[in-house]
Amino acid sequence: MGEALYRKYRSKRLADIVGQEHITTALQNALENDRIGHAYLFTGPRGVGKTSIARILAHEVNQLLYDETVNHLDIIEIDAASNRRIDEIRTLRERVHNAPTSAKYKVYIIDEVHMLTKEAFNALLKTLEEPPSHVIFILATTEVHKLPETIISRTQRYTFKPAGIHETVIHLKTIAKAEKIDIDDEALKLIATHGRGSFRDSISLLDQIGNAGGKITIDKVERSLGIAPEALLDELVSSISHGKPADIIAQLDSLNQQGLQAAQVARQLIQKLRDKILNEKLDINPVTAAELIQKLIEVPASHDPLTRLEIILLEPVLANSTVSIPKPATVAEVPKTKISNELDSLEPDKPVVKSPPKPQKMEKTKEPVTGIEIPVNAKISDLNESAWQQILLTLKQKHNTLYGIARMAVPMFEEDKLTLIFNFPFHQKRFNDSKNTKILVNLIKDQTGKNVTVECIVDKQKASNTSPKPSSLDQDDNKATKPLDTINSIFGGGEIIE
Repeated sequence: MGEALYRKYRSKRLADIVGQEHITTALQNALENDRIGHAYLFTGPRGVGKTSIARILAHEVNQLLYDETVNHLDIIEIDAASNRRIDEIRTLRERVHNAPTSAKYKVYIIDEVHMLTKEAFNALLKTLEEPPSHVIFILATTEVHKLPETIISRTQRYTFKPAGIHETVIHLKTIAKAEKIDIDDEALKLIATHGRGSFRDSISLLDQIGNAGGKITIDKVERSLGIAPEALLDELVSSISHGKPADIIAQLDSLNQQGLQAAQVARQLIQKLRDKILNEKLDINPVTAAELIQKLIEVPASHDPLTRLEIILLEPVLANSTVSIPKPATVAEVPKTKISNELDSLEPDKPVVKSPPKPQKMEKTKEPVTGIEIPVNAKISDLNESAWQQILLTLKQKHNTLYGIARMAVPMFEEDKLTLIFNFPFHQKRFNDSKNTKILVNLIKDQTGKNVTVECIVDKQKASNTSPKPSSLDQDDNKATKPLDTINSIFGGGEIIE
């Protein structure tokens, strides 16, 4: 079994450490002047050399040659994630008083120290306050904010910085040359970028991609790592800038078909927008771009990242676009009934009376009604645009992500069946999931008392030929469809008493 590259090329001397010269210089001076502290705290992101420098320092302070294959009795490494309880720290406190076996100092390296419990920290604090002269503690953490101030104040703190892309590329190039890996500079830069400031992650990626054999190009790196091609990202940003929602959906669909994760695409878009803002090459208003970046940060944590990403990218376009696009959901044209013709002529403020069976009297209220009550003998096909808007309103309140897809559909009610006509396969596929359709079916049943079946289809001609009106949900809440008017417009209402 071959040795992993990140272990094979791990630095063995302080002078070999890359990218943390501000720390290695200070430690080397301390060693030369024999001014060794009793406790050190190394903080910073993962994969930047905290543990490596801790091990090197532990050996150099004892004038030992660093060899990973040799475990020295006086250099003890503790993983705080698995030894976080007070019992382990109490055991440590008892052992620190034992003299080193052969070295000058007994060095304790506690990795991920932020994982210790509160009680364990209190126990460790007593040792840090009055440590034996032969003991050195080196604490390492990626989350220094979780450490008590009393611990931090009793250590010499060194903050590690993320690896820069340029210095990472130089380091990777040295390793690639030693391993005889033929790789382009642009491919190395992409690996360094994807490593996100971690030398270890970047070297691991090089190790993974190097196994592909042959010349490593940027295309190979993109395919191996599941990274969206730069050209496609540029097209996506261009579609956002020029207000082309159809292109945005098509491009996201293409990325999805290639197996790319929405969370990864969101991270790349953040970097792309940031770079364009810095280089002043972005056609979007900087404020809009900043808001977009803020929303994109939320995508990886979403329960449905792909849908969330689509909604985020479409929102600024739909808000400003004047081109013909699929608008929020409305119902398809249905034959006008005698009832609807009569209702069009009614004055809104006059009492409305319908022939028997005479409905109960209702008091007019300004409170919005969240449901639509339908008589037992009513048909689902009687639902009109206002009723659909009321369903969407409830869906938005309960399942905002699902609402974002439903509003893109053109609904058609017939008998006890609801057909949602989408313009793009992307929407149809997302909504056609049994969990999503079940949510809508249950919601309609709660509001109407009717069991319906939901079918999702793609018909660009029908979706495009339907001329939807702007959704009332996109307007001010005060201008939304009045629930009582909705009921009356469908079934004929009772008297409205002022």
